[in-house]
Amino acid sequence: PTMAHSKALLVLENFIGGKFVPCSSYVDSYNPSTGDVYCRVPDSGREEVEAAVKAAKAAFPIWSSKSPLERSQILNKLADLIEHDLEAFAQAESKDQGKTITFARTVDIPRAVHNFRFFASSILHHVTECTEMPAMGCVHYTSRAPVGVAGLISPWNLPLYLLTWKIAPAIACGNTVVAKPSEMTSVTAWMMCKLLEKAGVPPGVVNVVFGTGAKAGEALVCHPDVPLISFTGSTLTAQRITEKSAPHCKRLSLELGGKNPAIIFDDADLSQCIPTTVRSSFANQGEICLCTSRIFVQRGIYSEFLKRFVAEAKKWKTGNPSDPTSDVGALISKEHLEKVRNYVKKAQAEGARVLCGEGVDPLALPPGNQKGYFMLPTVIAEVKDESCCMQEEIFGPVTCVVAFDTEEEVIERANGVKYGLAATVWSSNVGRVHRVAHRLQSGLVWTNCWLVRDLNLPFGGMKASGIGREGAKDSYEFFTEVKTITIKH
Repeated sequence: PTMAHSKALLVLENFIGGKFVPCSSYVDSYNPSTGDVYCRVPDSGREEVEAAVKAAKAAFPIWSSKSPLERSQILNKLADLIEHDLEAFAQAESKDQGKTITFARTVDIPRAVHNFRFFASSILHHVTECTEMPAMGCVHYTSRAPVGVAGLISPWNLPLYLLTWKIAPAIACGNTVVAKPSEMTSVTAWMMCKLLEKAGVPPGVVNVVFGTGAKAGEALVCHPDVPLISFTGSTLTAQRITEKSAPHCKRLSLELGGKNPAIIFDDADLSQCIPTTVRSSFANQGEICLCTSRIFVQRGIYSEFLKRFVAEAKKWKTGNPSDPTSDVGALISKEHLEKVRNYVKKAQAEGARVLCGEGVDPLALPPGNQKGYFMLPTVIAEVKDESCCMQEEIFGPVTCVVAFDTEEEVIERANGVKYGLAATVWSSNVGRVHRVAHRLQSGLVWTNCWLVRDLNLPFGGMKASGIGREGAKDSYEFFTEVKTITIKH
């Protein structure tokens, strides 16, 4: 681009040791709803990560010696500052990620604020254990201490929401952090950095290094002075992180993909089930690791469900994310849109029926969004369980609907993928709900609802969906080292 053009672009800088630091090279970040480059993100590597880890290490003694109450007050202040700028954050998130302004306003940014408030509170309520051995004249107790520098790598689908879900517990526990957001969605992380000093976060406690996984992420994972890595993203990247961090015996928390089933029994309340299942399939363009992508419907209600589900899905409006009436925004990138479309093509080639959406219905977009990465909510039926559309995470506005006969059969089919993150069960039979929930290989099971979260409770997946859990107690355990002390008196 010419100089005149590049002046208009937003240029981000790394945040290291409490200061914004320019970088020697940059990568382009696109506005998914227009297809234009709108921002330049540092292309950081080993050098920048080295500087950030050094700053985090230097800040650790002072930060870790603060009382939980002092840290709590700072986290609450940061939450207030983000909330005060909620609209600006929501606008930035929508423009950067492609999600609708409505979703950013009501889900992403409020949840980021809540993440800080929640851990600001929970850190005040953890207790350590103590046991006595009177016959031996001994008492044992545990103490917990922060681990050191935490490496936090967050994805592009819920940028500030998932970054703060890591930063909040890490610093609440007294660690310092080096965070690397996705290079495709770095703007809100950069905006948050501008508020840290005002919130009272000392320099070096939170460092943000922008860049790609291959360069910046790799440097962070391989750094010997970063004992712990929390990562949300693809199973493939997680395998690489595991290999690279093994020689350093790092502690890992990995929140990976899902191929989440919804199981709809013939006694389900369809008036609740259908709108919720449309939402669980297509919210945030289907770009949530908890989205429903395999819908199993009991044969007795299969055709009625399908008819009503497709009718409801067609009502969802795909369009300019900044239009408050849009339900579906743009997908993250041109490459990702292509990948999602290819899954639909594969399903058609295998003889499945595409009932609405991609390639079936016309997509009308406003003039300014013609080059954006949009796709209609797409419903596929008559697809075989072994099809890649039923086995692999598509991560777009695509869901597959299939019929089943018995409870026994559907449990086996629902468990027949490599993932195990979330599942939803729809039935009014209480006994059945409990039986099925117990037998599903899934870290989370929602019954007659979806995405109702209590941050106190463990979050995470089984099988290829990850390692470890996060939540009040679980995050505290991950971000601290426990020590058992025995005293003979």
